[in-house]
Amino acid sequence: MRAKLGNKSETAPKGADVTRLIVLIFLVLMPGVAVAETLTLSAGEVRVQKQAAGLKVPWGIDFLPDGRALVTERGGRLFLLDGQGAKAPVKGVPKVYARGQGGLLDVMVPRDFDRSREVFLTYATKQKGGAGTAVGKGRLSADGRRLEGFRQIFEMAPGSSGGRHFGSRIVEARDGTLFVTIGDRGDDMAAQDLSRHNGSVIRITRDGAPAPGNPFLGRDEAQPEIWSYGHRNPQGATLDLSGRLVVIEHGARGGDEVNRVQKGANYGWPVIAYGRHYSGAKIGEGTAKPGMQQPEFYWDPSIAPSGGMVYSGRLFPRWKGHLFTGSLKFDYLSRLSGSPLKEVERITGDFTTRTRDVAEAPDGAIWVVSEGNGAVYRLSRAR
Repeated sequence: MRAKLGNKSETAPKGADVTRLIVLIFLVLMPGVAVAETLTLSAGEVRVQKQAAGLKVPWGIDFLPDGRALVTERGGRLFLLDGQGAKAPVKGVPKVYARGQGGLLDVMVPRDFDRSREVFLTYATKQKGGAGTAVGKGRLSADGRRLEGFRQIFEMAPGSSGGRHFGSRIVEARDGTLFVTIGDRGDDMAAQDLSRHNGSVIRITRDGAPAPGNPFLGRDEAQPEIWSYGHRNPQGATLDLSGRLVVIEHGARGGDEVNRVQKGANYGWPVIAYGRHYSGAKIGEGTAKPGMQQPEFYWDPSIAPSGGMVYSGRLFPRWKGHLFTGSLKFDYLSRLSGSPLKEVERITGDFTTRTRDVAEAPDGAIWVVSEGNGAVYRLSRAR
């Protein structure tokens, strides 16, 4: 974050001013020391503090019960952050397809971590004819330095070429099953084809099997893991306070969407959409069609939304139940609330440069992953 020094005169500082200046320079330059700033936001005075730096294209974050965080780098590395500015590499991560938008993507720590020590990752994996979104899991060692026994439990089928639109967020449902978002992989109409995982939200067990109760189980022409379809590139997913899945997805030129996902529902891409192709051409048949779901909210122009969370209200009661997502395009943190849902605040600062993910820590603090700065920041109450 930028430190601004104000001076009412052009004369050199003396005495106590010199001491304060030396202390400030020391804090800014000393490795591992986080310099905080305070912002006045709708929830009051908010303290923003850098928790870790020196990350290369950080992508996803989640927390251990003790408040330490795991953060992924798209290039294929996983780090454990201690919250004091130190980060330690975690070995045992799978080899990933780190090209284009692919690589090591999301990380999820399940609720039973204290017992299972399992950690789940989503990533792009090389496949015949290209690459696809995959899910795997391993056990975090006692010292936090290795994922032991890592194995892949799911990968999309039948596979796609190209390096874009992998999704990919993973969320633990209240019943212990896993929701995973998968992009259309740049193949628009594949999102309407139930025989392919492209452009879908899937629901699987912790061993990667189709979850009981999935809407297309038993249909020969459908992939049994699919929970919903007709999605373009959902790069954000979270549960609301009632346990319902909320998905945030990239449109084309306009039409980024927030969707509350229903079992078996078709979200329309590319038949309906709010926005146009990058060429300016019309997308599909318009903005609505019977049998296809409308978004709860959409942005036009596109903001390129990223990871998201619905906030508990623990530290900031005014924000209870509100949805947060980052903008990769315009460098801000978006807060949405109300019925109908609308964007009610844009939070900006150095810490929101290409905001890639946002998550709530066990203590209620909000952590923001800045891809642009290669850093992770913590938002807490200033007083």
